[in-house]
Amino acid sequence: MSDATPRYVLRSSRAPGLAITLWLATCLPVMAAPLDEPLKPLPPVPSLDVATVELGRQLFNETRLSVNNTKSCASCHDLQTGGVDNRPFSLGFDGKPVALNTPTVFNASLNFKQFWNARVDTLEAQVEQVVTSPMEMGNDWQTVVTTLSALPHYQATFQQIYPDGITPANVQNALATYERTLLTPHSRFDQYLEGNTDILTLKEKYGYQRFKEYGCIACHQGANIGGNMYQKFGVMGDYFKARGNPTEADLGRYLLTKDEEDRNVFKVPSLRNVAVTAPYFHDASAKTLEEAVDVMFKYQLGRVPSAEDTTLIVLFLKTLTGEWAGKPL
Repeated sequence: MSDATPRYVLRSSRAPGLAITLWLATCLPVMAAPLDEPLKPLPPVPSLDVATVELGRQLFNETRLSVNNTKSCASCHDLQTGGVDNRPFSLGFDGKPVALNTPTVFNASLNFKQFWNARVDTLEAQVEQVVTSPMEMGNDWQTVVTTLSALPHYQATFQQIYPDGITPANVQNALATYERTLLTPHSRFDQYLEGNTDILTLKEKYGYQRFKEYGCIACHQGANIGGNMYQKFGVMGDYFKARGNPTEADLGRYLLTKDEEDRNVFKVPSLRNVAVTAPYFHDASAKTLEEAVDVMFKYQLGRVPSAEDTTLIVLFLKTLTGEWAGKPL
């Protein structure tokens, strides 16, 4: 080689491989690093026994769980409409409205407890109570077992999965196993947290900043952006007096504990998919996100936001809508 040969030319026998490596390094995109934020992306959908999940899916859509064969889990938790039915109050087996607005089934497995008043710890216990609730399915578990046992398909499927066949515990387990797969990842906000910072508009990013600065994040926290703590409804004012027409359901955890500290205390709901799960709150009193945000500011934070800040926060909340079955909710 002449003296004009550039000094960076590689001369060893390993040069071709190293040169290719360097070339690839300049051509391949750099993976964005996850952001260091207090909120975290949803975890991946867990890998659970396929047969049990499928059985749970069938039971989720099974009206014979209700006493008069009119209601399934999917009747109130419609997976095509955000895991809710968008009614103020769902209708029970008898056609009468229940006492509380139906929360979404999506991401429910990430909640630290179940029901608005957080009265049970597990999805299995939640299933157990819904089936026997006199306002919801109105059935009893012996009847459920007898009904399902008379159906050859269920009899064979349960025997394949559970050594003891159809039992209340096994029905509850199958349903809960299916519900644990009902996660909604890949929201635009999740992608933002994972490092794709261009996926949110500037106004949506401002909305997230306002959400943090005003203190909304004190209660709506963690991967589920809520669902992991209790809070009194009306910290900074008497919401129920202002609303009027008090109901027994307004008492929240007080109905369980009889402790005055628990009066009007509820589980903080998750904000994931909140844009598609109207109406809002346990009493379904807020018809729009704007109304819900205003109520939260007044009665939980004791503040009056500007109209611009309310709009920005609502824009941020709309980025929390995820995907299910490969499609946006």
